[in-house]
Amino acid sequence: MLKVLVTFAVKEELVEINWPDAELYYLRTGIGKVKSAFRLADAINQVQPDLVLNFGTAGTIKHQVGDILVCRKFVDRDMQKIKDLGLECEIDSSELLTQKDFCAAWGNTATCNTGDSFLTELVDVDGDAVDMEAFAQAFVCRDKEVPFISVKYVTDVIGQNSVAHWEDKLADARMGLSEFFNVLHKGVQ
Repeated sequence: MLKVLVTFAVKEELVEINWPDAELYYLRTGIGKVKSAFRLADAINQVQPDLVLNFGTAGTIKHQVGDILVCRKFVDRDMQKIKDLGLECEIDSSELLTQKDFCAAWGNTATCNTGDSFLTELVDVDGDAVDMEAFAQAFVCRDKEVPFISVKYVTDVIGQNSVAHWEDKLADARMGLSEFFNVLHKGVQ
């Protein structure tokens, strides 16, 4: 049976997934890269999952509220500012997913831009989705050789009252993510 560790940042993002033939473990990581990485590394050591699936909410500058983005590429916007020093700021999780033949039919490949701040003003960011945890989780998973994928529901457009929109859209996000995952009820494809 497939062991899937499902991660989400806050309890308001929790979605129960109907995934036959999979043993699901849920982990609330908390907000931010440090908490997320620490809690995920500990959970991977305990659970020994075949796949880590992160889901939750995200902002955007390129898409519409209500869009669901399947992220296999990740950018750390904090480290990106000093990438000229040779620090890693991009991860692509596609290779491990492909090797295990996981999540191939899940749709588009989006890029999630992660940083330790909630963006409220329109700025130029690389990527489709903006969050505060996914890059850190992709980093931990790559280090531990566990396939990783992140599915984000767009709750707000950056620069358009993002914090209020995020809070107002949490129920819509749970419903949208639930529908997305329950359509995939046939398992990892």
